[in-house]
Amino acid sequence: MLPLIFAATCDLSGKVRGKAFPADQLEKRLQRGVGWTPTNVQINCFDGIAESPFGALGDLLLIPDPAAEVKADFGERSEHFMIGDIVTLEGDPWAFCTRSILKAALARLERVAGAQLLAAFEHEFQLRDETRLVGEGYGRAGFEAERALCETLMAQIAAAGLTPDSIMKEYGVNQFEVVIGPELGVRAADAAVIVRELTRSTASHLGKAATYTPIRDPASVGNGVHIHMSFVDGEGAPLTYDPDGPQGMSALTSAFAGGVLKYLDSILALTAPSVISYLRLTPHRWSAAYNNLGFRDREASVRICPVTAKDPASIARQFNLEYRAGDAAACPHLALAAIVHAGCQGIEEGLEASEPTEEDLSLLSAADLDARGFVRLPETLDAALEKLSGNEVVAGWLTEEFISVYCAHKQSELDHVKDMDTAARCAAYEQTY
Repeated sequence: MLPLIFAATCDLSGKVRGKAFPADQLEKRLQRGVGWTPTNVQINCFDGIAESPFGALGDLLLIPDPAAEVKADFGERSEHFMIGDIVTLEGDPWAFCTRSILKAALARLERVAGAQLLAAFEHEFQLRDETRLVGEGYGRAGFEAERALCETLMAQIAAAGLTPDSIMKEYGVNQFEVVIGPELGVRAADAAVIVRELTRSTASHLGKAATYTPIRDPASVGNGVHIHMSFVDGEGAPLTYDPDGPQGMSALTSAFAGGVLKYLDSILALTAPSVISYLRLTPHRWSAAYNNLGFRDREASVRICPVTAKDPASIARQFNLEYRAGDAAACPHLALAAIVHAGCQGIEEGLEASEPTEEDLSLLSAADLDARGFVRLPETLDAALEKLSGNEVVAGWLTEEFISVYCAHKQSELDHVKDMDTAARCAAYEQTY
């Protein structure tokens, strides 16, 4: 048997695609990569191909990054993959490489604020076709029923060089939440991809199937992705907290949050990008339905998280914001890039975060929401794409060509499910994610 390494990219659909090469060619592939095709960017999550401006033309390289290498040992079988960057034949970042897009956003953050980003993705997933245990939301028996999966997954996460934090039986049917520690810069999004892939691999190893679909059943809970963010300077000193700032936010944090909130409706198509994502983003689902800031409020789109530390230095390191309007249909690199760009825009515009809400915004009239600067977030993918394509500021971050290609990509997804009822749509996404 010839050992192979899979060179991977997480694409516009949030799917991990790539090519495998013999392991003994690694040094060569780190320089030359593997061949890639521009129109691959238009493969949607159902394996259809959207209308592409590239057609059959062009060549690219997918170059694996040794800093994003994963070796997973499951005893009788092993897996070996490396996340990488898509570049032109001349070696320049390709405009549609999601990892390169994130790197550009992070460079902007450092340029406008002298800050680097620490981030961690919290993931919820469900096991398919399992016997339901009644009354086991957050339950010990529910956890014990899948202890082997939880322990194996956390071991694989640690072996990949990440920091396991916690895992639990969540509220939903066969639902679990896995949490890891924060990582710096692009590594945070790489880590999110790695956790998802290791979850699926671990479940498969144990004869099970895991799904990260945004929602399996509209009558039940959804699976969210919560992105925790804080800032440090070049020496690693924390920049997020100010004991004299509003709710403990530094001026940098407040401006960043203000930008995210202002542009949230226009980046939602990038962070919650499936047709069924919008079944989850409704009031009273502990998700996000408005562009509001919350203080320990799990229905806010952006939440100021509680800290457990007592001394000032530890508080400053623990203090963070949580973006809650996302799910795992999104590419982590692209979702994080959109959030960072929005935050940078807030810094450049000198914005401040709105006052945290402590009420049910769904009870307010449209006029009252407008008077307080709140909007109901787009309620369908079509509406979210319209907001994205209509925002010239966002196009300035990502380019008009990118927005056009992305919207065409998502239109092909919309076309795939347009004749399905809600149950069939949920089943289709459950299978692919």
